[in-house]
Amino acid sequence: MKGFTRLAACAAVGLLASPAVNADAISDFYAGKAMTLIISTGAGGGVDANARVVAKNLANHIPGKPTIVPKNMTGAGHLQATNFMYNVAPKDGTSLAAILPAFVLYQIIDGSGVQYDARNFLWIGANDADDNMNIYVWHTVPVKSVADAKTREVLMGGTGAGSYTNLWPALMNNLLGTKFKMVMGYKATTEIHLAMERGEVDGRAGNFFSSLRSQNPDYVRDHKITLLAQFGTSRDPEFNDVPLLTDLAGTDEGRRIAALFSAELALGRLFITTPGVPADRLAALRKAFAETMDDPAFRADAAKADIRVNPRSAEKLKSIAEDILSTPPDLIAKAKVASTFKGE
Repeated sequence: MKGFTRLAACAAVGLLASPAVNADAISDFYAGKAMTLIISTGAGGGVDANARVVAKNLANHIPGKPTIVPKNMTGAGHLQATNFMYNVAPKDGTSLAAILPAFVLYQIIDGSGVQYDARNFLWIGANDADDNMNIYVWHTVPVKSVADAKTREVLMGGTGAGSYTNLWPALMNNLLGTKFKMVMGYKATTEIHLAMERGEVDGRAGNFFSSLRSQNPDYVRDHKITLLAQFGTSRDPEFNDVPLLTDLAGTDEGRRIAALFSAELALGRLFITTPGVPADRLAALRKAFAETMDDPAFRADAAKADIRVNPRSAEKLKSIAEDILSTPPDLIAKAKVASTFKGE
């Protein structure tokens, strides 16, 4: 009996000690390491600025306090970064990515160039969920509404077939009858803005309202752009007079298609890691992200950069993504047609 009591006591001590041992193991693993944060957009844009502010503060909450090195990886409308994370990046918890949520639905709508299965990515969290996107033209362009865009050709800058810069104009052409025409090949949305200001293109699509507020506040303040529509599940309160795509769609089928594409914006400014990361390291990264969202230093940095903080948990992100990936085949087929420019 005494032997059993001693054994039970030792087991109890082991159970109590295991979290500390585990924490030490996580700290030992990350100490002195340089983690990589892949950013699927070009430098200088809103997604890039957001990711860098998060990374700066996240490192302080990961056991061992590794450094996090941001790396921009543009190309193919975010596919290059997404494929890299799935196939090339280390699977040990030292690689994170800030990628626009288009990669989830694109996998089942188009699939061209996809070398990943979004179901297998591991979610870390989002620091700003439910951030609507928009489409706009430069103020000198004689297009002041969606109705106007149905009467004349409107040149839009694009970064790639899998990007929001291309998606929203295609949807509007097919669902609403607008006449947007893409000028592709820009490496970053900052290049599109420069082209728009120079008159090389008329406008762009796929900007977050938060990015517009933080990166180009003069565009709205000084009436340099005309907002034509917004994309999301409900209107941004600050831009309540700008119609949603779901408001503009004239048929039930059109509204279903518009709602499908708008739903992925609920994923927001998301952060993921690779498949295969050990469970204890994944838990540590998620805990660190949650702590960062409540960190006064992060909140202060975000406020200074005019970055909105509206967090969403990894579990909720996974649920949203799985719902999107479970879309019925008949709706997927219709959405594929609606998201493709005629002639492609």
